[in-house]
Amino acid sequence: MCGRGGRIEEEWQKDMEGKTLILSGRMRLSRAEHKEIVRWTEKLRPTRQCMKILKDRFPSHSQSTLLSIFSLEYQKRIKRTFSRHHVPDVIESYYQRYLSEAKAQPTAPVLLELANEVDLSPALMARIILDRFLQGQDGGMPSKSVLNSMLKEPSLIPDQILANNVYQCTINDCCYGPLVDCIKHAIGHEHEVLLREKLKEKNLSFLDENHLRTMGYDKTPDIILEVPVAVEGHIVHWIESKASFGDDQSHRTYLNEQFWSYWNRFGPGLVIYWYGFIGELDCQRDRGILLKDCFPTDIVTLCHATQQDRSPESQNKDKE
Repeated sequence: MCGRGGRIEEEWQKDMEGKTLILSGRMRLSRAEHKEIVRWTEKLRPTRQCMKILKDRFPSHSQSTLLSIFSLEYQKRIKRTFSRHHVPDVIESYYQRYLSEAKAQPTAPVLLELANEVDLSPALMARIILDRFLQGQDGGMPSKSVLNSMLKEPSLIPDQILANNVYQCTINDCCYGPLVDCIKHAIGHEHEVLLREKLKEKNLSFLDENHLRTMGYDKTPDIILEVPVAVEGHIVHWIESKASFGDDQSHRTYLNEQFWSYWNRFGPGLVIYWYGFIGELDCQRDRGILLKDCFPTDIVTLCHATQQDRSPESQNKDKE
């Protein structure tokens, strides 16, 4: 794990598991290694126990990498199957079952168990049931803002048993929900801060997204270097920070929607996947897109390169 960005996630994992987890480990994976991890994720639900199972099975890989891979794969699974859970008859059957079981066992995590049984994200199950509950209360569709505010703060829900069930679903879902959204936002921000700090340590002048937007740019990388640098022999004009794992699908999407447009506008650049990536994806270096899983240690600045290229005689004259 490189840098400060893991601290928030470590605190979350400590809260979720009741103990501190080690986040060190390998982050650049071969496609075969990634495929093996994905195969294991297919058996898991987004519960507190799933990450422990993955970490026990793949101890050489970092906790953050495994969580990112699992989250990406679980989101793909939910996108494939969510429509079948959103049929009115299915929603009504879930709701009636919740009412029956909650009445029989008021303190049991009924919604969480139901979500795991039907292979639906607990946070999404909570959203479906809360939406149906509010429809029954008001006789109409609840506004999105009301629904979101209750999901973020379950104490606003007028039914205490449902409020407890929604809370249980939220804190036990490591892929969806307001808690996860908040954590992802915070982790992404911390890695952007980390990147800026590393650049300042190297005395590199740069413009960040905020500067670039004031200059009229609408679609920009996280960092534009005012003076290009070389990393592993490749020129870098811009840097993009991704607090996630780079798999085939996400990287292809980023290439098409972001990276190539950055390349067209600003020239070659560097992408940092802080939680690792499939090694075979780092195949665009000659075309101008370099991948790393942490801040590079071998940055060569223009001034440094110029100094190295000068003859010993010229350097001696300067000293005289």
